[in-house]
Amino acid sequence: MTSQVLADYLQRREKLIAEDRALRVDHVRANYTAAELKADDVVRAIRTREADSVWGVEREDVPHPYPGMEFLNAKDIILKTDLFSKIVSKMPKGGLLHVHQNASVEAKLLLDLALNHPAIHIRVPGRINASSLDTVLPDIQPIPAEQYPAADVVGITDVSYTGDWVPIKKARELFDPELGGPAGFDKWVLSMFVINPSDAFSTYNTSMKIWLKFGSTFAVTDRIIRFLPIQREYLRLLIRSSIADGISYIEVRTSFFVKCLTFVRHILAEDAKTKLGLHELLFIFQEVTNEIKAELKAEGREDDFAGLKIIYSTLRMISPQELEIELEQCSRFKQHFPDLIAGKFDEFYLGFDLVGHEDGAKSKPLIDYAEPLLRFSERHPDIPFLFHAGETLGDGTAADMNLYDAILLGTKRIGHGFSLAKHPKLMEICREKKIAIEVCPISNEVLRLTSSMPMHPLPVIMNQGIPVVLSSDDPAIFNSMGLSFDFFQVLVASEVTGLLTLGQMARDSITYSMLDEQSKRAAMDAWERRWHKFIEEVAAMSP
Repeated sequence: MTSQVLADYLQRREKLIAEDRALRVDHVRANYTAAELKADDVVRAIRTREADSVWGVEREDVPHPYPGMEFLNAKDIILKTDLFSKIVSKMPKGGLLHVHQNASVEAKLLLDLALNHPAIHIRVPGRINASSLDTVLPDIQPIPAEQYPAADVVGITDVSYTGDWVPIKKARELFDPELGGPAGFDKWVLSMFVINPSDAFSTYNTSMKIWLKFGSTFAVTDRIIRFLPIQREYLRLLIRSSIADGISYIEVRTSFFVKCLTFVRHILAEDAKTKLGLHELLFIFQEVTNEIKAELKAEGREDDFAGLKIIYSTLRMISPQELEIELEQCSRFKQHFPDLIAGKFDEFYLGFDLVGHEDGAKSKPLIDYAEPLLRFSERHPDIPFLFHAGETLGDGTAADMNLYDAILLGTKRIGHGFSLAKHPKLMEICREKKIAIEVCPISNEVLRLTSSMPMHPLPVIMNQGIPVVLSSDDPAIFNSMGLSFDFFQVLVASEVTGLLTLGQMARDSITYSMLDEQSKRAAMDAWERRWHKFIEEVAAMSP
């Protein structure tokens, strides 16, 4: 009798678990192939094995490692795992729907672009030495040829340096050997481009402090990127590196900023003095995207890339009156370049977003912009809102309340939505209205919203049946290029999540993209072909 009681209990337990997990977004498909189920088993077996063989081993450089731990400390370990190198890095990931264009290319590659262009110069307020190395932000930007310094200019570590422009390549060559020479120069400059472990876990170790470091990286890199020859190569590197990581479609948030005191508001022409209109950005996007699509077609790789679309972004610290100007520019771009940015055309789709630190002292909540946004959406229903909202630890704070306004204003997706798990009604609405959440796991962790992936609210959102698309946000700053690292962190942080879960999130990244329906079907068909080939390869692996 005791055995029968236990058997009945176990049956009820199994039924309850099945009913609970049936609510998850990765249970929408019931017709998985035998190869998909086998591949999922292989991945789970590898994850279990490496939980002991990789993460269960004590290390001098990384004390007490564990799956899903803080990314900046775990990256070198992740790269050595079979789960990453043989599985996740090879997976077709669908669309990258949340990435900021000016933080989307590996920092070392941006430095290489700067070093290889003669117009890029550097200056600092005074001589760099050991005591000032970690505190001085360099000014790096292109200057016109007539302003180039004399050939015998001294380096920025020379005792006679007084703050003048120095060609960045020469500054590197002349960097004081006691500070590391050229390699020391690279290390110093790159530390200004990225967030390092010491930044995230020591110097700026709260969700408020880390934004000081985060914002400073843009102040250093923006002037380099918004230089026409570098902007073109930067965009090319973004697209090519994304394709190499299995990303087949990109929606990039591009900052236009009609009025902004902090960031560059224009593109500098190749002469480094002619200011080009912001519409030049749109031409660059169009030209580079079409060039790469033509190259892929010539290589017989048309399935690899469905295209790139633009989300117009501006800062959430501007006034409502200034927002009116931004919205007017957004609509003018649509009118002047209909083939480029209007939603009904195949090439580009323009959405609108307000970006910046939601908890920041100067940031304004969406409610402050409700009136102009409501008017705009009535006049331009074909330009969707894709709002950042809920990127906060707050509960009932202005940043947290942005979720209510984002939904009421008709956002098609929510960027981050970290605090969404605190709002059962809003989760219900997102599930019913199919408002996808652009979850940025590594960004949320590095920016101190969570200490590790096992503590991230992503499972809560997924368990409510809300569609989720994984995104990288600002991967250049986090040294997490592509989507593979974000997918990996999600996979190892949950015993429930498997390869089939990642596949569903990849599918959803196409389903909830801003592609038109015909392009969406074509992108999905191409992704399915790549997915099934990938699945066959994984299913054939030995765990």
